[in-house]
Amino acid sequence: MNRPDATATIVFDGTCVLCNGWVDFLLRHDGRARYRFAAMQGANGRALLAAHGLDPDDPSSFLLIDAQGAHRDTDAIARVVAGLGGAWRVAHAMRVIPKSLRDRLYRLVARNRYRWFGQHAACRVPAPHEAHRFLD
Repeated sequence: MNRPDATATIVFDGTCVLCNGWVDFLLRHDGRARYRFAAMQGANGRALLAAHGLDPDDPSSFLLIDAQGAHRDTDAIARVVAGLGGAWRVAHAMRVIPKSLRDRLYRLVARNRYRWFGQHAACRVPAPHEAHRFLD
C-alpha cells in the first residue's frame, strides 16, 4: 500500500456526524492524499489542539496544521477546500466575507452541530484502506 504524501493534518470531532461527513468528503476528493486526520478525542488530536492554544475538552474550533502554520475555523476550511486543487480553489473567494461574520456563522453551527446533525456514541473507526490517513 502506498503511504500518502500527507502535508497537512486536520483535527476533527470523531463523534460528530457533520464532522465525519466532512472527513468522508475529503477522503473522496483529496486525490493527492494531502490531508491526514486526528480525532480530537484521541491522544494526537488532543495534543495538537493543546499545542495550538485550543481546549481539547471544549472543541469549538476547526484546526488545520500545514506547512504555513496552524489555521482555525473558516480560514482553515477555506484553506482545506482550496487545497483540493482544481475548481475547489474557488473556496478562497469566501474570504471576501468579513472574518468576524464568517466565524460567527461557523460558531453557530459548531455550537449546534450535535443537535442539528447528530452524534455517534464512539469515535470513527477508519476502514482498513483509510487507516494510514489517521493519526489515532
